[in-house]
Amino acid sequence: MTPISRSGVGRRALTTLVCGALAAGGLAAAGATALAPGAASASSHREAPLISGTPQYDNTDVYAFVSPDKPDTTTIVANWIPFEEPAGGPNFYTFADDAQYDIHIDNNGDAQGELIYRYTFKTHRKNGNTFLYNTGPVTSLDDPDLNITQTYDIDVLRLHNQRLVSKTKIADDVPVAPSDVGKASMPDYAKLRYQAVSKTAGGATTFAGQADDPFFLDLRVFDLLYGGNLSEVGRDTLKGYNVNSIALQVPNDMIRESAGQPIVGIWSTTQRRDARGNYRQVSRLGMPLVNEVVNPQKDKDKFNASAPWDDGQFLKNVTNPELPKLIESIYKIKAPAEPRNDLVDVFLKGVKGLNQPPHVRPAEELRLNTSIKPSMHPKRLGVLDGDNAGFPNGRRLTDDVIDASLQVVEGELVGSKNDLGDAVDKNDKKFEKSFPYVAEPTSGSRGALAKGTTSGTDVRSQLGDALQPAGASGGGTDTVLIAGSAAAGAAGILLIGSGLLWWRRRTYNRAY
Repeated sequence: MTPISRSGVGRRALTTLVCGALAAGGLAAAGATALAPGAASASSHREAPLISGTPQYDNTDVYAFVSPDKPDTTTIVANWIPFEEPAGGPNFYTFADDAQYDIHIDNNGDAQGELIYRYTFKTHRKNGNTFLYNTGPVTSLDDPDLNITQTYDIDVLRLHNQRLVSKTKIADDVPVAPSDVGKASMPDYAKLRYQAVSKTAGGATTFAGQADDPFFLDLRVFDLLYGGNLSEVGRDTLKGYNVNSIALQVPNDMIRESAGQPIVGIWSTTQRRDARGNYRQVSRLGMPLVNEVVNPQKDKDKFNASAPWDDGQFLKNVTNPELPKLIESIYKIKAPAEPRNDLVDVFLKGVKGLNQPPHVRPAEELRLNTSIKPSMHPKRLGVLDGDNAGFPNGRRLTDDVIDASLQVVEGELVGSKNDLGDAVDKNDKKFEKSFPYVAEPTSGSRGALAKGTTSGTDVRSQLGDALQPAGASGGGTDTVLIAGSAAAGAAGILLIGSGLLWWRRRTYNRAY
């Protein structure tokens, strides 16, 4: 298979770079809009009016790649709940109990799912008489101090022409990795994550829990095209935020049609239960950057509720994308000629000879050729830079989909060679080398420490005896900081009370 070539690796001036980033939206848009109304982009952080108000059901990204350390398996990562602030307690981040989180597999290119891996969650509370997420240091997932926990089941649904053929439970009551409250609450978070990795019936491996948001880009394009003067570029605006991740590693033979037809289409959806107990799809994600920057406001919610086999209704959004025209009008970078059939091929069908299945029906899916071996040295631009194991052949965590999409949308494949990008080329955290691969979440205890303290040292030992309750001997007490604070508070209340009593007596004597 011949990789798509790209021009030099150097970058243009800042203006061109930023414009490219803007164009990227166009590319994404092209790819996205063309697809079905239900195909939310793989990078849909608050992309539609309705879903932005219900983050527990909001898909943010989908990744699919042949596992680098187990090439006979495929790893799928789907994320929910955008912009999780690490210290956002006391109600930290949980999957919804009234939702079905689905991973869909199309193994013959007909834009219909033949397999669905369905995750359903249940929340458990040990103590309802405290506001705390955890009541002490948590050292294991079954620690009694972890007050709020979640478990989940996995069902595999097999379908034919969208009719259910069979349903099999492959995992039951699997524990979820909690939100990383902080170092005091979770001194060894890596251990908790490890305990959340579980084997399922049939040879799959699963994980669900909090993770660092793996998507990297500069989102300030929405501030009047990078500040209105190209000054707002080059910063990963998702740095420091977490997401809730579902990761699934499955043997290739379980998801592909056959060794002779190894290409699969992958997307994720969220179904929410309504008041009548019925489930309705409220979010969908496949290829990156679709609903977020391509679809107009009037179509975004409809897009989230639709399915790949209906994607033809939005084809015009891909063949005649809005963003390249906007870029041309503002920055004088000529938009490629329409109709943009090159975008249809890459984003709706797959690259011919690489990840395009036979008799393919155009649809917004993340298409992966499971027979392509992982790269020893992955290139962030994937296929554009000769690395056929990368985007748009699936999507690895390290793939720079913004730059790749920008370059394609601005005509890289139709003779308009360019090196456009948003100046953010990698994630702020390194990814793991084994399943679930996503980086650990940013801890809620991040940030500056109290003045005069250092990490790993007891606060009271540094601030001195002032933190000890009255009457405690210097250095020998085991009374905790909270007790000292409580004593100080009690003393304060006592002083205030005494003062008020004195004032009332004085006023009374004067009056009478």
